[in-house]
Amino acid sequence: MNIAVRYYTRSGNTKKIADAIAQAVGVEAKTVGAPLSEKTDVLFLGSSVYAGGVDTAVINFIKENKDNIGMVYNFSTAAFPMSTYKNVRKVCDELGIKMAVENFKCRGSFTLMNKNRPNEADLKEAAEFAKSAVGQQK
Repeated sequence: MNIAVRYYTRSGNTKKIADAIAQAVGVEAKTVGAPLSEKTDVLFLGSSVYAGGVDTAVINFIKENKDNIGMVYNFSTAAFPMSTYKNVRKVCDELGIKMAVENFKCRGSFTLMNKNRPNEADLKEAAEFAKSAVGQQK
């Protein structure tokens, strides 16, 4: 099974989650600036919520790599209890890309809010999410 982890971050919160997911499934986490060089069965795709949505870099990544994406598992961080799931789902649906209902989200530190998040418990939960997702695909 070919697995990839891609993420977009401005503050580093989503990178922490991406690294935990990648370690759990035995691959390297890369930014959305790194295209998928081959067909990927499972793509863990992460970003933060920016102004209530997802950054255009994530949308462009999906569009540019659509032919190499199997199943997308979304993960996100945000200052508030929000997720990028709906935004990413919309793009995937428009392009005919399968997207799992299961997704992972956690708080991320932003200015004075959510200090020290994601924390160790968040990273552990992200790793468990990844292992479960891969297990469902086998």
